[in-house]
Amino acid sequence: MKALPLLALLLLAGCATPAVGTLPADFEAIIGGPDYANAHWGILVVDLATGRTLHERNADKLFAPASVTKLYTVAAALDALGADFRFETPVYRHDDDLILVASGDLTLGGRSDADGHVAFTNSDHTYAGFSETAELTAPDPLAGLRELARQVAAAGIKRVRGDVIVDDRLFDPAEGSGSGPSQITPILVNDNVIDFVITPADAAGKPATLTWRPETSAFRVENQVLTAGSGEARVSVDVAAPGRLVVRGQIPVGRKPLVRIHEVDDPASFARTLFIECLQKAGVAVDASPTAANPGSKRPARDAVGGLPRVATLKSPPFSENVRLILKVSHNLHASTLPLLLAARKGARKLEDGMRLEHDFLARAGVDVETLSFGGGAGGSRADYTTPRATVQLLRHMAGRVDFPAYEAALPVLGVDGTLATVVGPASPARGRVRAKTGTLLWHNTMNNRFLLTSKALAGYLTTAGGRTLAFAFFVNNTHIEKSSDSAREGRALGRLCEILHGLD
Repeated sequence: MKALPLLALLLLAGCATPAVGTLPADFEAIIGGPDYANAHWGILVVDLATGRTLHERNADKLFAPASVTKLYTVAAALDALGADFRFETPVYRHDDDLILVASGDLTLGGRSDADGHVAFTNSDHTYAGFSETAELTAPDPLAGLRELARQVAAAGIKRVRGDVIVDDRLFDPAEGSGSGPSQITPILVNDNVIDFVITPADAAGKPATLTWRPETSAFRVENQVLTAGSGEARVSVDVAAPGRLVVRGQIPVGRKPLVRIHEVDDPASFARTLFIECLQKAGVAVDASPTAANPGSKRPARDAVGGLPRVATLKSPPFSENVRLILKVSHNLHASTLPLLLAARKGARKLEDGMRLEHDFLARAGVDVETLSFGGGAGGSRADYTTPRATVQLLRHMAGRVDFPAYEAALPVLGVDGTLATVVGPASPARGRVRAKTGTLLWHNTMNNRFLLTSKALAGYLTTAGGRTLAFAFFVNNTHIEKSSDSAREGRALGRLCEILHGLD
């Protein structure tokens, strides 16, 4: 039989419903294209109401999920903590000392807007080490520490004759997976980074303007960025000496401000310095040096701290707000922290303890957990692999839970916000009809001086033109791209698959 031309296949797809389990011809035209000659696709689409499989391809094969991993991590955390859970960060008085006990609060009051919501931008500052589009949120990153300092002063403490101590013993430190800040610690102030905003001058050859936050006496900053007449922005933050940072490079005239970050080496000492400076601004004198290292040896026994006089407490927004931040912007540091928070809630301390708790949740949720491999919570571990079927099993389970509204509302919306904001245009029929988690993982192909896109992924919920809700998982692994930004090509391909699904029913 003579093969039908592609145009005829597309026309047939528009007037006939594909057999159960097969892919629409429009799908085949995309995933079988020349860009994917060496790639592997995994696809599963299920009617959420009936559980009926509509389309699938390699649904039981393992794929690197990249940040789709966060769907699993956040689901386990929601189950353990609850959408309404609030972190409490206390400050205690111990003789002449003050002790701030880190609770694992992911934002520590530094992202809350006037309505109590955790603010986000579509391109988070934690990715500013390599992203050209990263932006800062408006809230003061020190707002939480300022509030604790205000409460200390209100408690009648006018002078701290001893020391200020950050107790960061909630869990053992670990290293996160994925890009961005790498240290997982119970104390997080501004994600444990310093933000730099570089703005070009009005003419080439002039120094660029540099601002940074949070400003602290712990660091001296030197600006060596010049304004260029043209070209790309090339700006780095380098450590010249302990406590001395140099921001150098160039930024072209007329470019919008560029954000770069520096991750601090010692989060506890960083938080201590900032807290002391907030105490001083609140009218509380502190005899100890603000730039000294955190005096961990002065901490009383862990089980004795809670019995000390409490002089201040910071309560976080509901955990649903943290979920929203993690999923909307794909926040690697916070997602990496969640398994350790789960472990600490059960009196354990290590990443592997939290991952076993996640395993147990997934098993209870009806996910075929023994087919999975996860090395952390964010999706950047080389051990991370999942299947389209397991992912859809999780999505179906979450859709039946009482906390589903928090889970669903936290997902990026196609063409509207978060990591899906620009995947489709304003006129796309699927715009606003898809809530899903993205995933991107790539490595530099040193031999060919290009990149291997190890994973581009999308999984979540889609409403068809006919009003049906579908749960879906799309994975494409191992495609060649010339530069890292070319991964947007695969993002658009996944967006196009969503548009096809939206129009089929």
